[in-house]
Amino acid sequence: MNIKEIATQWTKSPFDAETQEEVEKLMERPKALEDAFYKDLEFGTGGMRGIMGVGTNRINKYTIGKNTQGLSNYLKSCFGSKPIKAVVAYDCRHNSDTLARVVADVFTANGIACYLFSALRPTPELSFAVRHLNAQCGIVLTASHNPPEYNGFKVYWEDGGQLVPPQDSELTEAINKVYFNDIQFESQPDLLHWIDNDIDVAYQNTVVEEAKWSTGNRDDFQLVFTPLHGTSVTAIPPVLKKAGYTKIHTLQIQATPDGDFPTVSSPNPEEPQALEMAIEKAKEIDADMVIGTDPDCDRLGIAIKLDKGDYLLLNGNQTMLVMTDFLLKKWSEHGKLSGDEFVASTIVSTPAMAKLAAHWNVQFKECLTGFKWIAKLINDFPDLAFIGGGEESFGYLVGDKVRDKDAVSAALLACEIAVEAKANGKTFLDLLLDCYRKIGMYEERLISIKKAGKEGAEIIAKTLNDYRNNPPKTISGIPVVALEDYLTSIRRDLHNDTDTPIDMPKSNVLIFYLEDGSKAALRPSGTEPKIKFYFSVNQPFNNKNSWEEQRAVLQEKIDNLQKEIATL
Repeated sequence: MNIKEIATQWTKSPFDAETQEEVEKLMERPKALEDAFYKDLEFGTGGMRGIMGVGTNRINKYTIGKNTQGLSNYLKSCFGSKPIKAVVAYDCRHNSDTLARVVADVFTANGIACYLFSALRPTPELSFAVRHLNAQCGIVLTASHNPPEYNGFKVYWEDGGQLVPPQDSELTEAINKVYFNDIQFESQPDLLHWIDNDIDVAYQNTVVEEAKWSTGNRDDFQLVFTPLHGTSVTAIPPVLKKAGYTKIHTLQIQATPDGDFPTVSSPNPEEPQALEMAIEKAKEIDADMVIGTDPDCDRLGIAIKLDKGDYLLLNGNQTMLVMTDFLLKKWSEHGKLSGDEFVASTIVSTPAMAKLAAHWNVQFKECLTGFKWIAKLINDFPDLAFIGGGEESFGYLVGDKVRDKDAVSAALLACEIAVEAKANGKTFLDLLLDCYRKIGMYEERLISIKKAGKEGAEIIAKTLNDYRNNPPKTISGIPVVALEDYLTSIRRDLHNDTDTPIDMPKSNVLIFYLEDGSKAALRPSGTEPKIKFYFSVNQPFNNKNSWEEQRAVLQEKIDNLQKEIATL
């Protein structure tokens, strides 16, 4: 069927009158109609995510209902006659609460007991709740840090991690078999169970157990915290209070959950603008640190105070490095390092993590982009203790009690690190430089280029295909020595023209390794209409030169790489 024929189906039963009316209006706007119906929303690295509205390429009660119906069918095929439990949570976005109720109703209509949070909660708490309640799956309604018009549907399996192969493809197949008139929306109220504060207490206590390590004076530490209008306001202040922090200054103008995110252009702590107000507050009160989270509280941004009262926004790689080094130091001090431990990161994150793991003689495991793959590593290696790990996109996890990136435990860990540094006459930046002295200095950068709509998707696909079919021999004059193509699962060594297999699931990622140790990667975003370019450069750390001088050299190097490869 063509787009108009598909859209016409939405002007009839089983779609409700409001939906039919909205589609009729779209018929008068061909371009908008095309974008709403030219494809079905697909699962990416973070589940299904898209713009809210009518259509197959939109988040609405029918696309959410179809996914939940397919998931219900799939759960029954997996668990048979065993009683099935599902946990459902939602964030601060528009319609998240009503869509969460749609999900709950479809679950109970299919005879599946549903445990629904009574109010908004952080995404990592959903991951925790799945395992805590011995449920078979979990759903959270969120679009993470996307703009206000977005929402999404993240699926978690019984291990508390997001779906990975083979479940993801099997579920997609089950969903594709569902027609909209197959969706069972009529709930069974006796199968709906409300979650209030019992899970909150268990989750928060677990976070404190996992991330409280410092021997410093928490009463002497001032923190400015912003939830950026999101869910972390329900969890981070009580966790920090439980851990003994008394001087937490929550930025009130951004403290109320609001799906419009009125004070920021993007509710993403990766964007410097998002923490500007919090940093101004920190300067006003001379705070030791600023932390901010995205709307569903799985990403953490940190701004640290410098000697002259300015604040530096760390990137995800820098934060991950300091956190991992701190945890490894603490495990070592407590005699807990035996060689049966590991830390983890992703293929587009800093190579410094592997170097750091080698320094501490612990295992390092690398995986595809997306925290579901780190959760899979924890599941795949039950005989190894997971200490911590993260990815460049401001995500970190402490321990294995949660199976997704967790800004709550990461926030507490960041404060613990800063408190102990302060007690020892050091700063968070000093600890980062200590890492560089051990393993060399690294600098990374992410460039995201947005290409919306059907035409944008075609441009992104063509760009990747062009680089795949005609890979550069040099970038900025530096020879390319190896190419990894995760779609073909082949690593090619250009020195001796040999191929070796990559033992990871297939993914549309290309990575170029340069003769000087630099690295450039590109991939399409799994959750947004963007293509992403990742750069990593390094050099030995020079104690005779300032960090700023050394960083400027590396940033210029990235500038040159970016000019050549990060273009469309």
